[in-house]
Amino acid sequence: MASPLFDLIEKIIKTGTLKVKTETGEVTTFGDGTGDPVAIRFTDRQAQDLVAKDPALTLGEMYMQGRFLMEEGDIYDFLSLVRRNTLDIVFSPLMAARVFWRIGLAQVGTRLPINRNRKNVSHHYDLTPPLFSLFLDEDWQYSCAYFDPPDISLDEAQLAKKRHIAAKLRLSEGQRVLEIGSGWGGLSMYLAEMAGVDCTGITLSHEQHDISEDRAAKRGLSDRVRFQLQDYRTMKAKPFDRIVSVGMFEHVGIGRYRNFFDKCFELLDDDGVMVLHSIGRDIAGHGHTNPFIEKYIFPGGYIPSLAEVLPAVEKSGLLVRDVEILQMHYAYTLRAWRERFVARKEEAIRLYDEQFFRMWEFYLAGSEMAFEWDKMFVFQMQLSKSQFATPNNRRYMFEAEEKLKAAEATRAPLEPVEFD
Repeated sequence: MASPLFDLIEKIIKTGTLKVKTETGEVTTFGDGTGDPVAIRFTDRQAQDLVAKDPALTLGEMYMQGRFLMEEGDIYDFLSLVRRNTLDIVFSPLMAARVFWRIGLAQVGTRLPINRNRKNVSHHYDLTPPLFSLFLDEDWQYSCAYFDPPDISLDEAQLAKKRHIAAKLRLSEGQRVLEIGSGWGGLSMYLAEMAGVDCTGITLSHEQHDISEDRAAKRGLSDRVRFQLQDYRTMKAKPFDRIVSVGMFEHVGIGRYRNFFDKCFELLDDDGVMVLHSIGRDIAGHGHTNPFIEKYIFPGGYIPSLAEVLPAVEKSGLLVRDVEILQMHYAYTLRAWRERFVARKEEAIRLYDEQFFRMWEFYLAGSEMAFEWDKMFVFQMQLSKSQFATPNNRRYMFEAEEKLKAAEATRAPLEPVEFD
């Protein structure tokens, strides 16, 4: 059956096995017959045509609407098969034009002096809290875990992430710590309990703020851990000994990097240390958020390259003391989230509906695929004002992690996150 979609698939699938069933029941097989077969089905001809025109956006939309279905394998298997066959390939002038158009819009949009941060954050993080309980770890860490060693559980890997960051901060009892983008409060509570520091976490999400405050109070930490509904750009405070930001920088926007680091410079003590944990990518100036993710999941997001970040750091006066690249750790994290989420499909549908479930399944699978195949990674950057704020070797990090790991055995178990 001749169609624009079949012409496109024939160009793409050279290795592996893909079976495509149309609305008429006709099945066509593509590829070289190797590997486990993946089989998909379209429920109507219009869905096929829409995917052929703009697969980056409409593939997810058709899956979300139930017009593109999996019959063998799951959505990750399909996306992974396609991506393994399409690295660095554009299949038509129209697709190339759409890519460049979206890159241009992303570059312009992240430079506009319009503050949509609160709206964008609310779009995602103010979803009903029980949704996140379906797939996150016991501490509700919604960022890349640290799988060291690689075969540990998600809960162990998220604890290892907090430990790893704490070691890089070089914490001492009584220090004042600012967390920019504090999520559901887990990292600030960990730092306060394990290192005896005083933490202030700021967020733009009402749901996260309320849950964090409640969690800190129930652990008896309200005198040492507090959370504020606060935009970092307008924050006024005495400089902090330490600043940490995990999984928030992706929402800043390339045109505001200098403002971000200038503010961090202002809020950091002269002998202070900062750790920034963020998603990154490999090429400067050519990035844009996947259009499906931009439209339905993370509006306003932008994944930076180190080449885009470092000039803003240097111009702010901050010094780069250490950079670590975490490869594949987010792919493992997303796989764990996706497996947990799919295992609780019926609960997710009761919270929203099946279309929402399929939207989030596609988001988690597509993100996992991107970290496995698209040269995306997570970086942890350690910054300071003074070259003497950190030692001249990394041994102190490993020693601090060992001490923290030993001390964790005495920490009270985490209570389940509660919500109305």
